[in-house]
Parts: sequence; structure tokens; C-alpha cells
Amino acid sequence: MDEVRFDHALLPEGWRRDVVIGIEGGLIRSIRADAPQSGVTHGGAIALPGLASLHSHTFQRGMAGLAEVRGPSGDSFWTWRQVMYRFLGQLTPDDVEAIAAFAFMEMLEGGFTSVGEFHYLHHAPDGSPYADRAELSGRIVAAARDSGIGLTLLPVLYSHGGFGGQPPVEGQRRFLNDRDGYAALLDGARVHARGLPHSVVGIAPHSLRAVSPGALTALVGATPAGPVHIHIAEQEKEVADCLGWSGARPVEWLLANQPVDARWCLIHATHMTDAETRGVAAAGAVAGLCPITEANLGDGVFNLGVFQEAGGRFGVGTDSNVEITAPGELKQLEYSQRLHHRGRNLAAGAEGQSTGETLYCAAAAGGAQALARGRGILAAGEAADIVVLDDAHPDLAHGAVGSVLDRYAFVAGSRCVSAVYSSGIRVVDHGVHRLRDAISRRYIETMRRVTADW
Repeated sequence: MDEVRFDHALLPEGWRRDVVIGIEGGLIRSIRADAPQSGVTHGGAIALPGLASLHSHTFQRGMAGLAEVRGPSGDSFWTWRQVMYRFLGQLTPDDVEAIAAFAFMEMLEGGFTSVGEFHYLHHAPDGSPYADRAELSGRIVAAARDSGIGLTLLPVLYSHGGFGGQPPVEGQRRFLNDRDGYAALLDGARVHARGLPHSVVGIAPHSLRAVSPGALTALVGATPAGPVHIHIAEQEKEVADCLGWSGARPVEWLLANQPVDARWCLIHATHMTDAETRGVAAAGAVAGLCPITEANLGDGVFNLGVFQEAGGRFGVGTDSNVEITAPGELKQLEYSQRLHHRGRNLAAGAEGQSTGETLYCAAAAGGAQALARGRGILAAGEAADIVVLDDAHPDLAHGAVGSVLDRYAFVAGSRCVSAVYSSGIRVVDHGVHRLRDAISRRYIETMRRVTADW
């Protein structure tokens, strides 16, 4: 067993000094606070439990910045989606792997230790399956192996172009599977994932607009264990279309028709009534929030106050990967609430409570639940996922350790991340990923070719 000492660590009982963490087989085996400083490897100044990016589409990292030119009419999520279809139409399996490895590397350098890859790019550009139906899932697994990030792979079932079984559009042909095709894909993804230690495979019915009620019920029934992730109520148009199809709002329909519980993660859940918000909280599901992407796409503001009051669980994800930063997602979540409600420190639950610590601990716990990766705390038996902050960074050089997460989230950001352990492996040191040069070179070569005629 390897033992590593940190000057300070955030444990379930609070901040402690001189914490020695014993790591073996990717797990935390022991923790001792107020331990002697000699004879143990020094891991860094300030240790935090790892944070999960619970929702990612890594291939979209390659199109970051390509959809920021105003079109001839009002731009929205739906016009952004057309740019996405154009971009993905030319990606090869090698391209998908190169972009994913770069995004995963940036996540680790940005303060994430694991990722939920909501993977819906399955087929060749003409829509035909690869000889290995799970070829692109295998490329995601390979990218996770190279980068060292903890992976929960979520192969997506996508069958229709809109509510009520509407036919898909041409840009969606690389996503499409019927039930049998998806079953084969899922089996193949599990085979690929077996070669990646500590990986998890869940299921991801894309959305109520892309999966029929019958297919959703069959899929959930056939998969009684493991994570279930679904896009839900991201856009006002989506809510209106769902009402027109079913007479119910998306979250309202889901809660009434599916066994939503703690293994579910409802991605975005942006447009909910107070009753729906309390219903999701009561079910124990995680709200998968992607604040930077939701702001970039103009989605709307999550009903955080009501959700927290009802005991709701949430985590954060990088979604389109337009900007990859763990503290930045937390900051954007709080700032969206401040702009909407015209107040400050809105996520903090009580007087004297740290907003940054409240957000961080909640997102760590919710993200870990959503990815079936433990409890998101530093404790024996948990994944050895640790983010280390540098107390020599100028923005962390003042104030007590109890305010570190406020300065991390709202001031310093990921610039003060000095090291990251994922499943006990130190994959980031002095703020730099161990394979940054090689991964970056491959990404640059890929992007120069893919966007040559953009």
C-alpha cells in the first residue's frame, strides 16, 4: 500500500491537518489525520475529493468556437445543432479517439477526476455500423486509458428525430439504433470496458424525443442495475413539443411513467415547475447540470433553490466541452442563480456557510452517485480520486483553509490545481498532464485536417 501525506485535506468531518492517505488497487484503504510528517511521500498542500464531469460529449470539444458566428435568424440550441451535425459528419474513429483523449486530459488538468461519457456517435458517416458495432465506444475507452481518467461509459439509444416517433434527419444518421442494434452495441461496449480498470457501463436513452415510451420501458426493465442517464427539459421548445405530444411536461411525464430513483441522472432538467423539482428530489435522482454549456446554448436557469430545499442531489458536467474547468462549472452555477434572483451566495444553505464548499461537496457527492463511483468523499473504501491545490498560488495565499473552496471556485479557478490522482494514479503533476505533449500533438494534427475547409 502506498501512503501519501497532504498538509490539509477535506474529509467528511471537515478540514483536517497532516492527513496520510493509504492507496491500494485504486482505492483509499486508510486515512489518518494529525499524522507524523516524516517517512511518508508528500503529495501536496490541499487535498480535495475528486469531482466528476457527469455529462460529456467529448467529440464536441473539437467544434468549440465554431458555432459563435451569428446566423441569418435568431440563433438557438437548434441552430447550434446544425453546426454540430456538419462537424461530426466527417470524423473518423481515429479522430474521435484523438479528440476524446484531449478533452479527458483537459478535464484532469481542470480539476475533474472522472467522467460520464454520454456517447451517441456510433456509426460511420453514411450511417452504416462499423464491423465492430461498438468501435467508437472502444475509442472512448482507449482515450480514457491513455489519459487516466475514471470512465463511466454511457452508450446512447437514439431512434427518432422527435416526439411521437418522428423520422430522424440526415445529420442524426450516425446516432441511430433500433432495440436489437442497441443491445449489440451495449454488449460490445461492455467488452471494451472490461479492459479498463474501475470503469462502469450504464445506459443512456437519449431523450423523450429520441426514444419511444415502449423502447424506454423495455431498456430500463432489461437493465435493472447501473446508471441511467437521460436528457430532459433542456429547452422551452422541448417542453412545448412534449406537451403537444403527451399532454404532460417532460419531467412530469418521466416521473409518472418510469421508475425514477437514485440510479437515474436527469441531464439539464432546466425547465421544471416547483412540483416537478420536488418530485425529482424526492425520487433521489441526480440533476446533471452543465452550467457553462447551458449558458453557451442559452438554455435557461436551473431551479436550484427549490431543489436544494427539497434535499435534491446534483452534479456538474462539461457537456459540449466548450470550456473545461471544474471550478468554473460551480462558479457559473452560482452566478446564474445570482443573475436570476438578484442576490448573492444563493447556494449556501445557512448563515456563515461557505458557498464554494457547499457547491463543491454537493457536486462531488452527486457526481459520484450518478457515475456509480462511490460517495465522492475522501474515506476508506472510496475511489482514490484526489484533487490537490497549491497553497503557494497567489489567490490561495491568504485566509484560512476553510475558505479555500470559495477562492478556488470564484477567484483562482483551475490555475491552482497542482496534482490530480485518478484511481490512485498521479496523472497530473505541477498542473500538467503526464502525456500532455503527445496528446496535444495528435489533437492539433486532427483538428487541422478536420477543419481545413471550415
